[in-house]
Amino acid sequence: MNKMFTWQSADHLGIDGLAQVELPIPEPGNKELLVKVKAAALNYSDILMISDKYQIKPPRPFTPGQEVAGIIIEVGEGSSLNIGRRIASKINWGGFAEYAIVRNDMVIAIPESIPFTEAVTLPVAYTTAMVALTQTANLQAGDSVLIHAAAGGVGLAAVQIARHIGASIFATAGSDEKCRLAEEQGADLAINYRHQDWRSMILDATEGKGVNVILDSVGGDITLESLRCLSWQGELLIVGFSSGEIPEIPAHRLLLKRASAKGVYWNHDRNQSMLDTIGCQLVEMYQSYVIRPIKQDHYGFKDLPQALWDLSNRNSVGKLVVKIGE
Repeated sequence: MNKMFTWQSADHLGIDGLAQVELPIPEPGNKELLVKVKAAALNYSDILMISDKYQIKPPRPFTPGQEVAGIIIEVGEGSSLNIGRRIASKINWGGFAEYAIVRNDMVIAIPESIPFTEAVTLPVAYTTAMVALTQTANLQAGDSVLIHAAAGGVGLAAVQIARHIGASIFATAGSDEKCRLAEEQGADLAINYRHQDWRSMILDATEGKGVNVILDSVGGDITLESLRCLSWQGELLIVGFSSGEIPEIPAHRLLLKRASAKGVYWNHDRNQSMLDTIGCQLVEMYQSYVIRPIKQDHYGFKDLPQALWDLSNRNSVGKLVVKIGE
């Protein structure tokens, strides 16, 4: 068999423009791997990319999807991995397909004990949470952290990691159900931002001191209000802008608290050693029950557009995962 099914984004932008097509199975190049995809995870950046609103703009038509798990079936020249190896990986695009090309240096080797539908959550969501809390900030036991969008993929990963570190965890989410989930995963206080004054509640809970670290993947007004919740020398970690609004941060808010705003960004070309270490740490954390991905994996390959709509409309918790290969 030399053909595969894949989802493509062509001239018609957005989710409605996706089409399932049949294409030749690609061949791996130098230090590349051909992976039979068993599961692909969704990220908000997928929606931005197919809408031509992301910083990476692949030539059209292209196959979206940036997080895959599966089995290596062919290796390119110079690869250090073997056929048959179970892996999870971030890729630039191309994941929503039966087969995908993966860079050798982006791979997280996965043991048999981790199902593909859970392994696929490690390369982006958990990695981002680890980079944010342990590398961009240096969250320690006894510190306090506020995690926005705490029932999302990165948010829940951050809650679990912060719980393991021993921090006091405050969380916001958009429904009572999502708040309960965040608390079940380790948040000390979860606040429904749609119906409660979360800023006042955070300040009350910290006796007016604010929190040491804020993880913000939302942007917009949430970022501006978050500045008022920072402690002296606090750190605002900017992960993304799921609200669609990029805020203009008033510098005097940072100055008056000797606080800082830091971008959480990583890539394998610049951060290879750090990411290799984090990949190994995440596998160990999974095997020791420190982390357990919260996911919705009832979607089949044909259900990708609906899964993207659910993510776009916030009709989901945790990571959304599409099962591709059985």
